[in-house]
Amino acid sequence: MLRLLLLLFSVVTLAGSVIITQKQQVSIAQCPITYYTEKYTNVYTDVSNGRLMICFKGFYNPGKSNDCIQGPVIDKNQITFNIYQDNSLSSTIRQKLKLLTNDLKCYSYFSFLSEGRTTALKLYQFGTQTALGLQYSDYQQPGTGSTDYPRYAYTLVNNEQVHSVVASKAAVENYGDITGCRLNGFGMARNTVKSFPETCTTGSCSSAAVVTSTTCGDREYCDGKGSCKQRGLCTVTGPTVIDFRGQMNSVSDRCEYTLLQDQSTGFTLKANFLERRRRDVSFVDSVTLDFSQGADIQLLQGHRVLVGGSPVTLSGSVQTFNGVGLSKDQTGVTANISLGGASFSLFFDGTTAQIFIDVLAGHSYKGLCENSSSFSSSKLSSDSSCQQQYQEKVDNTVNCTAVTQQCNILKSPPFSSCNAVIDPQPYIAACTETLCKYPAVDGLRCQFLGAYAKACQKRQVNIENWETAAQCSSSTVMCPGRTCSDHEFCGQIDNSTATGCRCRAIFAAPYINSSSFGAPTVCQHNSASLTLVGCLLEQRGIDYSLLTLLDKTCKGQVDETTHLMTFNFTSDNCGTIVTTNNSQVIFTNAVTLKDKITRKDQAFIEFSCLYKKPEVNHVAFRIQDSPVVQTVVSGDWNHTVTMKAFADSMRTQMLDPSYQVQLNQKIWVELKSSGLDENLISTVTDSCWATNQPSSDSSQKYFLIQDGCANFDDQTVQVERNGDGTLNYFSFNMFKFTDESRDLYLHCKLQLCLKQEGNCIPPCSVQTKRRRRSAKYHQRDAAFLSMGWST
Repeated sequence: MLRLLLLLFSVVTLAGSVIITQKQQVSIAQCPITYYTEKYTNVYTDVSNGRLMICFKGFYNPGKSNDCIQGPVIDKNQITFNIYQDNSLSSTIRQKLKLLTNDLKCYSYFSFLSEGRTTALKLYQFGTQTALGLQYSDYQQPGTGSTDYPRYAYTLVNNEQVHSVVASKAAVENYGDITGCRLNGFGMARNTVKSFPETCTTGSCSSAAVVTSTTCGDREYCDGKGSCKQRGLCTVTGPTVIDFRGQMNSVSDRCEYTLLQDQSTGFTLKANFLERRRRDVSFVDSVTLDFSQGADIQLLQGHRVLVGGSPVTLSGSVQTFNGVGLSKDQTGVTANISLGGASFSLFFDGTTAQIFIDVLAGHSYKGLCENSSSFSSSKLSSDSSCQQQYQEKVDNTVNCTAVTQQCNILKSPPFSSCNAVIDPQPYIAACTETLCKYPAVDGLRCQFLGAYAKACQKRQVNIENWETAAQCSSSTVMCPGRTCSDHEFCGQIDNSTATGCRCRAIFAAPYINSSSFGAPTVCQHNSASLTLVGCLLEQRGIDYSLLTLLDKTCKGQVDETTHLMTFNFTSDNCGTIVTTNNSQVIFTNAVTLKDKITRKDQAFIEFSCLYKKPEVNHVAFRIQDSPVVQTVVSGDWNHTVTMKAFADSMRTQMLDPSYQVQLNQKIWVELKSSGLDENLISTVTDSCWATNQPSSDSSQKYFLIQDGCANFDDQTVQVERNGDGTLNYFSFNMFKFTDESRDLYLHCKLQLCLKQEGNCIPPCSVQTKRRRRSAKYHQRDAAFLSMGWST
């Protein structure tokens, strides 16, 4: 006879039957279950892809994490739900599931039609333990093909399958223990072990549903493939950072970054990156140990150390500053520090910084050494200019294939002896990535190989004679006795093995673009100064300490901090050559080597100062205001002009408005210019004449001086000095016009003369009476001065 799914007479219904025909939330608060350690009081029923889905955190969504039971295929979306209180099946189920120790309290019942047969899925609650039951009936509709084949149900935790229950025979209920455990968000059945290779974690769920796990140790990290690797070693070399986990990333700007920050103590290790020969590649330039209290310690280029901003002298013996043990040898500077139970050592040689952590337990670290991809959170610089990205031309001299072969030497002897201890691949990647876009100069290739050898040494593996095998110099001392400035770095000079201070690319770019060795010449009147950049000269192989001007005794002054060299000179010293053209005065000098010969074509640097020829504006004086002083501005020249009248030949008794000049009384007139270089310029009194009107163009004129010479017909006129400097004077006897005018006005015309063009003294003689007008003077250079007397 047919067997049907029957409820035992001892079953008590806790809730009325519910017919579910669509997505519906149903309360199971009267019979809550513990599902892989999580307790639930609601279920969300749904049909997804033709299968029954009973979920606990909301309706099923493949893209959202959830805990669900995936039931068998369902014929139509109609489910009968009820909750029953029952203990009659307790021993039966416990006989099947030996790990159940509690008594059955109740169960939730879901009935539906699956592939032509009535199917039931039950959630049995044994207190804090849970079982899943699955059963289908033996009734088959007449005239239909056989539907007697297994039905499946699966338990899912965070959408990942954990367990399955199979009903393989009609009218026989099958059970599964779904009490289980959870680890890292994953579900586990009791008495099972699960491995998580991404985190190198192995979890074990005991028979009592207690989970235990093992993972990498304090000084280890997970490689993401199930293997634990030793951690605690961070290498920063060139633009690359190889962090504790062996990940390699590159810094792309010129900012300061946190390498390591111990949040428990407030200690921060910082690294500053700067460019060198190319603007698009940065290098670690200095490291700073920053303490929440006490003086900071900076490790700089050239094995220099600053404590609280002041330099300290180190040796091979350890000296302690602010709790940090510092020592130095020919390879670099080492700092040892212990903070809050964690100890580490730092080595820096000016090109590579290596941090080795001895104790990590109980410490939370941040920074590039912890995660070399955390650039945004590790950046310390607030100056946006450091973040500017530059595009440089590809260096066609770089052979990336050859570079890759050279870097791959880390997988060959003698380096291979360390490969099992320290993975060489991050170091190979750092070497290849940098040298495929940056020239292999300044010992850069050997720098990456040396960084790997140093890391191996930290792991107690000494790579013997690697310098010889890699064709690297064993000497690590660069720029001996030199301290490069902020805009310089230590590198090879002029493609030779010699080293010196080279200019950083961004600093040097404006000079290179203008094909210059420094700033433009600063010209001021008859003096000038020229400043040259020491590193621009040095990287061309020019010893700037031997440079002079054309006069070999004129040397430049070198700023010991910036290495800038400044030359100062005037128009009449240091071999300056003064020339003129129609409108300009030109000072020319040159920087050259002190030696008589040179094999450097850049050792002769010529430069000039151009000035507009001086002009004197019209200035008028009246004797009533004598003496009058006025400043004259003419192009690049500033000077003052004075006009005075005296009653004595020594010019000590100056006339003033109260002085009564008698007819035929001799008076002396002085014309003087101040502020001009008398070695370069002379003042010439070209002409002086008297009028009876204030205007110099009055029709009534009487010349005392004409063309620089005294009026030959007036024997009282004597030109006593004219054209040999900036002071001229002459004398004449006082007179008046015959028209009985009571006023007499004296006007003088002055011109300026450049001595380099020839003799500025007018050639006057009795025979010539008046000299021929000199071509040195132009009408626009004239100045007119007037003073008047009231008779």
